[in-house]
Amino acid sequence: QLQLVESGGGLVQAGGSLRLSCVASGRTFNSYGMGWFRQAPGKEREFVAAISGTGVVRYYADSVKGRFTISRDNAKTTVFLQMDSLKSEDTAVYYCAAGQSAQKVMARDLFYWGQGTQVTVSS
Repeated sequence: QLQLVESGGGLVQAGGSLRLSCVASGRTFNSYGMGWFRQAPGKEREFVAAISGTGVVRYYADSVKGRFTISRDNAKTTVFLQMDSLKSEDTAVYYCAAGQSAQKVMARDLFYWGQGTQVTVSS
């Protein structure tokens, strides 16, 4: 079982950057695909990015491709989301999630969710 705790959210101006972290408890962290989702007010939760257990395979939503980078440090059981060139439409609660593989995460076939961290981008 994994427990996921996100951090790093906050208020940033458009064009700025933030780095989100998700620390996982559990000894089998590197066997899970990990990912990030987000939910804006009044909208459904949407996929942002996913990464395989080894970190080799990565997937991104078209809306963040080229601006966001997902990575992981298995020794620290942490997954990161580097967000650059932020836009007002990136404002949302960002959730960390774990699944069997990066593909499963992207398909929303998930085992665990974090509690979320708020990201607000001012224009």
